[in-house]
Amino acid sequence: MQTRPLGSSSLSVTPVCLGTMTFGEQTAEDDAHSQLDLALERGINFIDTAELYAVPPRAETYGATETIVGRWLARRDRSAIVLATKAAGPARHMPWIRGGALDFTRDNLRSALDASLRRLQTEYVDLYQLHWPARNQPMFGQWQYDPAQERDHSPIRAQLEVLAELVQAGKIRAVGLSNEHPWGVMQFVRHADEFGLPRVASIQNAYNLLNRTYECGLAEVCHRENVSLLAYSPLAFGHLTGKYLVAADAAGRINRFKGFGQRYEKPGVAPAVAAYCSLAHAHGLTPTQLALAFVLSRWFVASTIVGASSLGQLRENLDACETPLSADVLAAIDQTHLVNANPAP
Repeated sequence: MQTRPLGSSSLSVTPVCLGTMTFGEQTAEDDAHSQLDLALERGINFIDTAELYAVPPRAETYGATETIVGRWLARRDRSAIVLATKAAGPARHMPWIRGGALDFTRDNLRSALDASLRRLQTEYVDLYQLHWPARNQPMFGQWQYDPAQERDHSPIRAQLEVLAELVQAGKIRAVGLSNEHPWGVMQFVRHADEFGLPRVASIQNAYNLLNRTYECGLAEVCHRENVSLLAYSPLAFGHLTGKYLVAADAAGRINRFKGFGQRYEKPGVAPAVAAYCSLAHAHGLTPTQLALAFVLSRWFVASTIVGASSLGQLRENLDACETPLSADVLAAIDQTHLVNANPAP
């Protein structure tokens, strides 16, 4: 599998990244290790995790995913793997993480990274990401910015200064953002350039057939500032497989964890999924093939994060990633999008 540069960093990543957030909740350790082995066998060099995983986040599984990945990583050639993890920010109430003190202060970021390194059994992380902004922003199904929700937070320059110290210490190689917005990306880039601090290499945001909001502002910003997109949730929590149209009670995290995946609990989701499933079948494709191949076809996507709750599901998803889409199919997708634009922002 060929690799692509990650922003202006020295990292090169495969266009498919293995997401691990099910490890330790939906996926037992043996199966998780088998998934990691399969990813390596298929040429994938990029693994993404986070300190708060497994999901949905809860005290009982905090750190479980990194621990599972770490036990696997300890028996592998570390230099052959691009490992990404994330620091949890203050947008969610999670008192079991560092006592709930989650602002991106110097102490919190250093503590978060050191704990991740211990669980991952490694001396460094290739890509260290801020899981969501420390400031007030609409996220995870919210879609309107509300200035009344403003809160105190560490300034962006101060966050970068801490990350610069961690780069200098050899604990991280590159810096990334997640669930960020255009203003935030520009502020991180501006402070980096003005004060000689690390430039963000990537942004990890949701991007799929139901949520193309990245194209409305972020695509231009990230292209001009050389920030790569790591697209997560390409199957929209399983909705774009079409399984919930066939059976509303189908097995999956939407039904297993009620209230999880708020952004897909909107009235336009089901009609849009039905339209994309119909389009896929009309062109001899499965809905999964259509959804994954679409994300991989986008010029601004450096890597697509593909996760699974089982080895068989991962194998199916990786096979689907190898499906090329014709110009006619891509044009039909855009026409469908104009009728069903971003029902799950």
